[in-house]
Amino acid sequence: MLGLCVILAVLARTVAQDAEEPVSYTCTDGYEYDPVRQVCKDIDECAIVADACKGGMKCVNHFGGYLCLPQNAQIFVSSGDEPSQPAEPSAPANPPQSPGQGQSEVQTHVQPGRGPGRRVSSSRILRCTPGFILDEQNYCRDIDECTRGRHTCSADQICYNTRGSFLCQCQPGYQKNGDQCVDRDECLLSHYCMHRCVNTPGSYYCECNSGYRLASNNHSCVDVNECQVSQPCEHQCHNLIGSFICQCNRGFELAPDSVSCIDIDECAYSPYMCQYACINTPGEYSCTCPDGYQLQGTRMCQDINECETSHECTEEEMCWNYYGGYRCYPRNPCEDPYVRTSENRCVCQPTTACRGGPQSIVYKYMSIHSDRTVPADIFQIQATNIYPNTHNTFRIRAGNEKGEFFLRRSSNVSAMLVLTKSLEGPLELIVDLEMITHHTVANYRTSSLLRLTIIVGPYAF
Repeated sequence: MLGLCVILAVLARTVAQDAEEPVSYTCTDGYEYDPVRQVCKDIDECAIVADACKGGMKCVNHFGGYLCLPQNAQIFVSSGDEPSQPAEPSAPANPPQSPGQGQSEVQTHVQPGRGPGRRVSSSRILRCTPGFILDEQNYCRDIDECTRGRHTCSADQICYNTRGSFLCQCQPGYQKNGDQCVDRDECLLSHYCMHRCVNTPGSYYCECNSGYRLASNNHSCVDVNECQVSQPCEHQCHNLIGSFICQCNRGFELAPDSVSCIDIDECAYSPYMCQYACINTPGEYSCTCPDGYQLQGTRMCQDINECETSHECTEEEMCWNYYGGYRCYPRNPCEDPYVRTSENRCVCQPTTACRGGPQSIVYKYMSIHSDRTVPADIFQIQATNIYPNTHNTFRIRAGNEKGEFFLRRSSNVSAMLVLTKSLEGPLELIVDLEMITHHTVANYRTSSLLRLTIIVGPYAF
């Protein structure tokens, strides 16, 4: 409680003729009348008010009230703007109690009354403690050292006025190191960054990892949908938390940069992608077949039977289809002295011209693939008529000059033609297979000939 210590002495009016009439006194708040000394004396609130100050503050009695001050507070005597000096101890006629906040008692005196029987109350001269100034109403007002330039804060510090003094504090983001203010590294001490903290002089800012961006609070990080923002992928983009992944359309694969797509050369994967030829195109491939074949499914080649579709054989010719093409053969292959008795069968008339030759010639045609695996059974010869008391033998009469074939006797009436060497087409071979029949009872022999035309196709399919 601050205020001017004013003692109001109210003198009772007396009748001039009665000098012995008693005088009454009235004291201001914070004081009480001492009838012995006949003065107003200060009330020590610190002694009579229980728990007057809170928060560990010490109670200091003051004229007309009391102060709550820090434990290390000192009281100085000051007169306005004069330099403050510590109060010198004195022994006044009436020992004072602790002065009020911002004030201290300097002197106590009594002025003699004027007029018979009149008394004037005692007065006190007040001076303010350092940090205060006495105003015109005799109140001690706080001095704002920060605005008056009466502080010792450096240029990089902020001055804060306090009651009776001031404080020097560092700028936000800085901290004291002795008498200097140095940058406070928020990234090492405390920050709110979700990913990365970047310290700056007096402050800091947050950064996010790749694939994230700062949220509106400048601290949190949220995922960036790269597929919508930048469309980085050449074909398909799939967003992930903090990243993305690219995928390519069918027939393509990711390039080393993981965003571009390059064509897959399916034809280079395996020579078996297509039975004949593989043609690579962007994102896919296709199989083709040579002339005389057509594509079956996606990779296989199937022979075209030109004899059923289109050919150039005449009516006197027979169309014979083989793998990859066709050929025209005479419908009547018989030559004199042989005559045609049935389709592809020629019989010699009973004349001397046929002596030593086969009695009959049968014409057969067959087609095989090129590069066929050997040995392979390719054709069976068999007697059409079976007679008792006969013995049959088989041989290759012509067409095996290079030893491509072998005739294996299966029974008395049949034999198997075996391919012993792989043949590469296109190629045409004519092989004469002879069956010799020996009549054991009549002791004579006859023979018949099978003229086999073998056409080797140009491919292995």
